[in-house]
Amino acid sequence: MERSTASLRALLEAHQVSIYFVAVAAAALAGVLMPAFGALEGAINPALAVMLFATFLQVPLGELGRSFRQIRLMAALLVVNFAVIPVLVALLVQLLPPDPLLRFGVLLVLLSPCIDYVVTFAHLGRADARGLLAATPLLLGAQMLLLPAYLAIIPGGGGGDIIRLAPFLHAFVWLIAVPLLLAGLVQRFGRNKSGGERALDVLGLLPVPATALVLFIVVCAVVPQLGAAGASALAAAPVYVLFALAAPVAGLLVGRLFRLPPGGVRAVAFSAATRNSLVVLPLGLAVPGAVPVVPAIIVTQTLIELLSELMYIRAIPLAAPERHAGRTPAA
Repeated sequence: MERSTASLRALLEAHQVSIYFVAVAAAALAGVLMPAFGALEGAINPALAVMLFATFLQVPLGELGRSFRQIRLMAALLVVNFAVIPVLVALLVQLLPPDPLLRFGVLLVLLSPCIDYVVTFAHLGRADARGLLAATPLLLGAQMLLLPAYLAIIPGGGGGDIIRLAPFLHAFVWLIAVPLLLAGLVQRFGRNKSGGERALDVLGLLPVPATALVLFIVVCAVVPQLGAAGASALAAAPVYVLFALAAPVAGLLVGRLFRLPPGGVRAVAFSAATRNSLVVLPLGLAVPGAVPVVPAIIVTQTLIELLSELMYIRAIPLAAPERHAGRTPAA
């Protein structure tokens, strides 16, 4: 049983990128042929909660203290995501038409660092995926605290007039705090009970299917609305492409500034370039009058990002080779 579970998990992880693209393609086709799938919008939050629970379950929560002793890696992730990237985004958003909802949607997704499938792509790109996984609660908590402030102060964003605190608090409780608490409880009691380790092995199969399910539900729910928001999605696309080119470079530079080892430099680059579109989508949906513009803008970023990740997993290791990256171990 344990061997078969481990083999299935390895198979899922080896083919997860293909699984995600199949899920997106199938959802897009279903959304076009059967617009009634738009009703799946109500399933986004529960599916996200399951996905984040599965993600947190892979984090050895009892060892987070040890992971946080990687001070330079954690500091570099915070600096690139909450100091450097906001400056880049503030510049890029000025290229957009002066439409408050359009700018809000772009800001919402580009200001939020990814905490789920970034670990997958970082692993494929030979980055410090374990360090990124350990940083998940830190990055998610920081963005929930700082995102409203950035939306309010970045010029032309209109965030101060659009954003409401209640959806952020609701998302923090049900999409972060509760899944994190449940994952901690399952880890703690699962290892102390008969059959607990086997149950944890089975639950370890969840991350890839749960992420694919979220992608399927999100795309199914948004595709029927794209016709009415096509102009906004097209206006946002060039900004997303520019971000996809500039953000990993910023991550590489910050990683080297903090003198991280090669895996750490790559991890910072992946974190800088990969955004939290799936998790912030419910926040966008909660904004009055957001549908269909904001969901379409967010999903457009997801699609461009997935294509970009295929380049990152090849280019980032070349940009941070062993002989050029800092060799000092992370503190």
